[in-house]
Amino acid sequence: MPEDCAASGSGFATWIMQGVRPSGASVAAPPAKRRAVLTTAELVRGVRTCELGVLGRAITLVESNAPAHRAQAQAMLAELMPHTGRARRIGLTGIPGAGKSTFIEAFGLRLVEEGLRVAVLAIDPSSTVNGGSILGDKVRMEKLGRHARAFIRPSPSGGSLGGVARKTREAILVCEAAGFDVVLVETVGVGQNEVAVRAMVDAFVVLMIAGAGDEMQGIKKGVIEIADLLVINKADGDNIARCTGVLAEMRRVLHYLRPATEGWVSTVQTASAVTGAGVPELWETLGKFFATGEVTGSTARRRREQAVAWMHALIEENLRTNFYGSESVGARRGKIEQAVAEGRLPPLAGAVELMGG
Repeated sequence: MPEDCAASGSGFATWIMQGVRPSGASVAAPPAKRRAVLTTAELVRGVRTCELGVLGRAITLVESNAPAHRAQAQAMLAELMPHTGRARRIGLTGIPGAGKSTFIEAFGLRLVEEGLRVAVLAIDPSSTVNGGSILGDKVRMEKLGRHARAFIRPSPSGGSLGGVARKTREAILVCEAAGFDVVLVETVGVGQNEVAVRAMVDAFVVLMIAGAGDEMQGIKKGVIEIADLLVINKADGDNIARCTGVLAEMRRVLHYLRPATEGWVSTVQTASAVTGAGVPELWETLGKFFATGEVTGSTARRRREQAVAWMHALIEENLRTNFYGSESVGARRGKIEQAVAEGRLPPLAGAVELMGG
């Protein structure tokens, strides 16, 4: 495995990925060329050698819902599976405005400076109007994105209530097969519904800020009880005193909560993505968390449970897809939906009729 990831391609695309442009070069992009379809063997080889262009295409493949793509994605994952499982999987969530992207960049830069290779799967909210998403995390994490030992992949949540993309689990495996030491999953800040990430990572970190008022109360109820580590961000300047107050408050809260991970007492600390204060301590605390997981076996057990739960989730997804893809269901769906919408048919009766036809 190469020490750093390699940016595949040449010309304009490579300049963009590296954040530089040869002296005197025009900023105009060359005419678009149709990319050749990669075979499964080429995808596996490209992922294993950490070619960023191929790595991105491999993740795009597992995110696709096209039947042909799904078949190739499963074939690719089957070959990559023996090379997965070695990375530290860390989920990070927090309310909007908590500074997740800025904090992840500071944290990721700290890790790559220590010689680690870091992949960031940044989940952006999908539009409820057109299904699109901003995908701005790669811009917000510009410094980290330009580092040779880092890879940032923004993906739309696709409306997932869990705050994660539907295929984030597969993307984690692809990144692990590429040799990344740490995979960070930044999730959409959607409050109490944002718990699905717990089902795919080893450590769950909740980012908080002082003075969030009711928003902080909401996230306490829905997420804090399953957090392994709480981080009070933006502890700098005049905000240090407020963060110190929140720190004391959250320590009292954690004292009455059941630990989220066997053998580990959930902790809270302050940090600042701007000044870097507390960032090294975060990695030190996570190191203790992972060491505890190895001693108690909690990490291995959690991953086994996650794999089984993942299988059942895929079964449910396939059943739903096959059901709505049925010609019989499609032929009757519009009429039944209209009857339910107009109040002529109770929703339960509509579901029974649609399923029993």
